[in-house]
Amino acid sequence: MKRIALGGMRHETNTFAPSKADYAAFSSAGAEPSPLEGQALLHTLQGANIALQGAIDTLRAQGHTLLPLVWASATPSAHVTEDAFERIVGRLLQLLAEAGPLDGVYLDLHGAMVTEHLDDGEGEILRRVRACIGPDVPLVASLDSHANVTRQMVEHADALCIFRTYPHVDMAATGARAAGLLLHMLNSGRRLHKAYRSFDYLVPLTAQCTLIEPAQGLYQQLRQLQAQSGVSLDFATGFPLADLAECGMSLVAYGDDAQASHAALQTMGEAIANAERAFDSPLLSPDEAITRAMAIGRPGAPVVLADTQDNPGIGGNGDTTGMLEALLRLRPPNAVLGLLTDPASAAQAHALGLGARAEFSLGAISGLPGHHPVKARFEVEQLGDGQLTCSGPMFGGLALKLGPMACLRDIDSGVRVVLSSRKFQGADQALFRHVGIEPIEQALLVLKSSVHFRADFQPLAQAVWVVKAPGPATEDPTELPWRKLRHGVRLRPLGPTHPIGSA
Repeated sequence: MKRIALGGMRHETNTFAPSKADYAAFSSAGAEPSPLEGQALLHTLQGANIALQGAIDTLRAQGHTLLPLVWASATPSAHVTEDAFERIVGRLLQLLAEAGPLDGVYLDLHGAMVTEHLDDGEGEILRRVRACIGPDVPLVASLDSHANVTRQMVEHADALCIFRTYPHVDMAATGARAAGLLLHMLNSGRRLHKAYRSFDYLVPLTAQCTLIEPAQGLYQQLRQLQAQSGVSLDFATGFPLADLAECGMSLVAYGDDAQASHAALQTMGEAIANAERAFDSPLLSPDEAITRAMAIGRPGAPVVLADTQDNPGIGGNGDTTGMLEALLRLRPPNAVLGLLTDPASAAQAHALGLGARAEFSLGAISGLPGHHPVKARFEVEQLGDGQLTCSGPMFGGLALKLGPMACLRDIDSGVRVVLSSRKFQGADQALFRHVGIEPIEQALLVLKSSVHFRADFQPLAQAVWVVKAPGPATEDPTELPWRKLRHGVRLRPLGPTHPIGSA
């Protein structure tokens, strides 16, 4: 049996976001428990749709000896602090050095982590791990589909496996694939041939969804090509909110035959390059989206609106009020917004108690310029302690601790707001049921999410539209103040090149 070390560090860094991820961000218990070390790493996440757990299950099934290192995860935000990175990675490397002789290493990474001192966080982790284990021990990693895969990552890892769905319903399956590639190398005694390609245009996050075209068709072609060629082929759509030179989409291929690997990469690469026009997708304004929803939405067949620019899953804080202001002004019936992150208002609701009516000042707690709280009279309809387990296809089995939660109803319009004390995107129906809201019974659901909500909400929705309300998670890359992005990249499909105005 083989001795295989496991660990990882996951963070999706929006370098334009307002709040950094310090060590406390990795050690809070808002969502995934973190950091995990030792036996806790092997047992705490059982049943969760997480890449690490998929790898653990696959390696255990083969009877291999697993040597747990450190695994840490934090909610997307601005840069990871140098202190947090060095403490977590330093501990991982310490345990790796103490693990003794190893046959292989698996790491659960994101692929879009930027720190205060490093543009390529994952590339540096892989470089340091490679320096510790030497050139002969196979090293594989799983990555998010929003990874900005760099040449340094490809150089130091023997294989990279990337999520193929967005919403990410295949996270555990991707960890299992990565473990499978590691076992293939260990059993064959040979390394895989590598091929890599990057692309010269950025794609906004909401256009990357694999439930819609063109991503749906591209990933179907990728799976077919892998089955035909026997090459492990993965496509990262990139995270277009990270200001680094190698930001953007990429493609990797690994196989026993070098010619087959490069041929598969070339075929898939041409398909991705030719899909640029299809990736260009429109957005609606808050008033336009709500007005359209009022015309067709009804209980049993709601319309779902994505407040993408305040998505906590890509660096927003879940506290902007642009959509809430529009809802209170237009007064759509049977409308709910969530999750709005506001611990003070949630505490106020708990202090007042069920049925109480009072003035609340909701949201805008981050202090972003131009953003203001919404003041109105609300009734406290339901309270929750924020301890719940997600039930949807993506987050199912994930236990959350979001602090005091509440459902408030605006007395004048009837619009409901679901408050939480810790930020988490509105991507699972259990978040609403926790405070007495049954999503299918609403006419309009406004979710602070970009795409992940589709896994659980799209099946019940008669329409899903993406809204461009004010927020820090800018959807259109042409609106961002890029400094480090390589020149010549188109900032959106068919859009201007960086820097704008250059030849």
